[in-house]
Amino acid sequence: MTIQIFNSLTRTKETFVPLEEGKVKMYVCGPTVYNYIHIGNARPVIVYDTVRRYLEYRGFDVKYVSNFTDVDDKLIKAANELGQTVPEIAERFIKAYFDNTEALGCAVADVHPRVTDHMAQIIEFIEALIEKGFAYESQGDVYYRTRKFDGYGKLSHQSVDELKVGARIETGDKKEDELDFVLWKAAKPNEISWNSPWGEGRPGWHIECSVMAREHLGDTIDIHAGGQDLTFPHHENEIAQSEAYTGKPFARYWMHNGYINIDNEKMSKSLNNFVLVNDILKNLDPQVLRFFMLSVHYRHPINYSQQLVEDAVAGLERLRTAYANLKHRLGVSAGLGDHSDIWLAKIEEIKHEFIVTMDDDFNTAHGISKLFDLSRLANTYLLEKQTSAEVLETFLAVFDELAGVLGLPFSQEEELLDAEVEALLEERIEARKNRDFARADEIRDLFKEKNIILEDTAQGTRWKRG
Repeated sequence: MTIQIFNSLTRTKETFVPLEEGKVKMYVCGPTVYNYIHIGNARPVIVYDTVRRYLEYRGFDVKYVSNFTDVDDKLIKAANELGQTVPEIAERFIKAYFDNTEALGCAVADVHPRVTDHMAQIIEFIEALIEKGFAYESQGDVYYRTRKFDGYGKLSHQSVDELKVGARIETGDKKEDELDFVLWKAAKPNEISWNSPWGEGRPGWHIECSVMAREHLGDTIDIHAGGQDLTFPHHENEIAQSEAYTGKPFARYWMHNGYINIDNEKMSKSLNNFVLVNDILKNLDPQVLRFFMLSVHYRHPINYSQQLVEDAVAGLERLRTAYANLKHRLGVSAGLGDHSDIWLAKIEEIKHEFIVTMDDDFNTAHGISKLFDLSRLANTYLLEKQTSAEVLETFLAVFDELAGVLGLPFSQEEELLDAEVEALLEERIEARKNRDFARADEIRDLFKEKNIILEDTAQGTRWKRG
């Protein structure tokens, strides 16, 4: 089996073959840290964390780099409004980023480079582009000659004459051509700045990723990923800068996740529907948000609404319930069972199907459907009069394995039962056996006070949070 990736550069699915066998160099554009991340930022973090997990699951050694833009117009504005320095604002929201993404089950990148730690490399890179004739200085700014790069537009699939000035591309008298974009900005009064051959200033937005990707992953990387909104101009400009500098392909596979709408409308501050992850997590299990994000293929748009979130809550609870019932049956009784080989073969088939669907451009939506297939099979098996410990343990192991690839660790649910609750649960079971229903009801009420609901099922007593 081979992994297929939809490559935005060619607009086709391609068999994934990294430059170096068994190793993957992956760069994901990170946030500008002037505020808490919003739900649009959260989607690529979750999606590409899952891509990384799956590549590792399939045996690849992944070096994963995701940057922080820690100097930018937005950071300068926030610093001025709050009466703090740009580094103070950046530190505050980098910490918040890690708090939020850890809650969402996202692993820390191998490297989280910051722009401010790479000024020497950025200046050297820009100097080289000037020497090669791809850039020029104008009144303290430095611009990239867009039309000089023959391949400009190949990622966004537009000719250079069709392109219009995009986000963060400024038009002015300093430019030779309106399509030229800034590499270095001359400092304005009272702005944070660094000394350079062109005077005090700071980098443009696009140059940072070209420099940091090369610094930490080399001239050519395997996968470059980010949101669909970054295709043009940001990623287009990265290609122009990097390939003009090195003379080599910048990235072999480009991945872009789809947009997020809020109640079927584009998220924007003007519509007052700008949703911060920090606010969402105050009232929502972060695993639900991750489950919700992965329930739609990463290249498709996704709509965030209260109803769809409630559907995600219910769906995740169904999986957790199936897992808890398996765990409970294994702990209470497990005979030899009948037809164990048949059940083990069915479990293995679902695992195989999961791998097949994830190999097809990381289709997490279908991957989740395989978890539901596994839960339905488990529920059917639990109706058997005799169950096998081997089969129960295999169900649980495969649940943990596949859910772990998606970053949904069901096994952590066990941590919710502390010693006190376990003891009370055992006492209640004994009370029911002894027909001491008054004490059993008393313990049930005590659990209600602790926001734990008991359910007496055919498989025994199980619990869940209220």
